[in-house]
Amino acid sequence: MVGTVRPAAIAGSWYPGTAAALGAELDRYLDAAGPVSVPGRLVALVSPHAGLRYSGPVAAFGYGLLRGRASLTAVLVGPSHRAAFRGVAVHGHGAWESPLGRVPIDESLAEKVLATGGLVIEDAIVHREEHSLEMQVPFLQRLVPELRIVPAMMGTQSREEVDGLARSLAHALAGRDDVVLVASSDLSHYQPAPVASRLDQIVVEQVGRFDAEALMSRLERYENVACGGGPVVAVMKASRELGADRATVLRYADSGDVAGGDKSHVVGYLSAALTAPS
Repeated sequence: MVGTVRPAAIAGSWYPGTAAALGAELDRYLDAAGPVSVPGRLVALVSPHAGLRYSGPVAAFGYGLLRGRASLTAVLVGPSHRAAFRGVAVHGHGAWESPLGRVPIDESLAEKVLATGGLVIEDAIVHREEHSLEMQVPFLQRLVPELRIVPAMMGTQSREEVDGLARSLAHALAGRDDVVLVASSDLSHYQPAPVASRLDQIVVEQVGRFDAEALMSRLERYENVACGGGPVVAVMKASRELGADRATVLRYADSGDVAGGDKSHVVGYLSAALTAPS
């Protein structure tokens, strides 16, 4: 199949549109996060996907763990905000662009994920305007010189989709220590900060306990829990199958924590790492 190049959809709005400005902002957040460490081998990250000035200071805590990695494939799992579809859409061939350059898709790994069939399908078109995965790419590019990606976007985030994707990822990634999963999700939306903090803390604790089933049940029972809750659960389940046995919460904050931020209606952000014994 001929690959397609996906141009950046939100450069210049959600994050700076030039390489110099984008690199400087990323470096500022990474420097502020400082050295970050977790026990064992990194298997997956949970990372937010709002505008860079809001979620970047939180995302930097997770991405800081990739300092010194010369090469890596990042499997990006996020929710669809714009396209309505059922299943999990993988962009399997080609590349993605950002102001920092072009990132090739790891086509052989994408083909392994797609080979499981079921609800996992190849569809590059639905990715064109979505921000949830694009927001992860600049941090990865800034830190990993030889980067490849596999973008996977969930449609309905049903339990069926979650479990099917988790199985596909666990099968395709088995035996690979050069791959990191990234679950892209913000938490509650547009609540007063004290309410958001109380609601989000439940999710933070469930992630910290590595309790995927508890989080899935919460997503099924309540609204406004996490816009990428399905991707988080799928990545947690796949990571468990890939040997991860520990979750470390690295940072929680909300959109009102930026300078001059409005605390009357905030969005919650979480950075966490899932690790396996070394």
